[in-house]
Amino acid sequence: MKSDPAAMSRRALLHRAILGAEGLTLAAALSACSTSEEAVRPSGAATSTPEARRTILLAYFSRPGENYWYGGRRNLRTGNTEILARMIRERLDCDVHRILAARPYPRDYEQTVERNVREQDADERPEVANPLRAIDRYDTILLASPIWNVRAPMIMTTFTESYDFTDKTVHPITTHAMSGLGNTEEDYARTCRGARIGAGLAIQGETVRDASAEGDLEAWLSRVGLG
Repeated sequence: MKSDPAAMSRRALLHRAILGAEGLTLAAALSACSTSEEAVRPSGAATSTPEARRTILLAYFSRPGENYWYGGRRNLRTGNTEILARMIRERLDCDVHRILAARPYPRDYEQTVERNVREQDADERPEVANPLRAIDRYDTILLASPIWNVRAPMIMTTFTESYDFTDKTVHPITTHAMSGLGNTEEDYARTCRGARIGAGLAIQGETVRDASAEGDLEAWLSRVGLG
């Protein structure tokens, strides 16, 4: 059959137009992906995976060195709360920020006790060496720390008073010798401005490396809807 040059030309133009439209659509889609990835990239010093959108922050303070251990003392290369924070990170899609003191606490147990008593009595706010720029992008914040003299270390108050927690859910998490959550629920209700205080988790420091602690953690994550 004889070809019609004009018809062939029209078909060629139509083919190029379709390809052009598809190319524009693909380019727009790629551009949208790039913008989205840029938007979810976290600010501050929290460790994160850029490709994932996370709305949970685990902020914790932990102290290695000489610790209370069933009435005695034991030198810990890694603090109990850091061990618990690692366990949480393994089970939960979240950003993690370790709160560091500008003036580190002594590794000696008694010296740390004495300093903590002075800070509590004076209602001090120890300086944080690595503050986060903002917590705006998070909906849920896990605040983990040891319990010292029935309270979280005063540096946790420094952290909580530095941000606006409006419409965020805060879960206290503690490692302790015998005080459970201590006064963290009351303290965070007062210092986390605008927050809802959710159910907390308390793990005895001496047991944090045991299988029982893993079971308690997993049960808690399920109970609060994070597991």
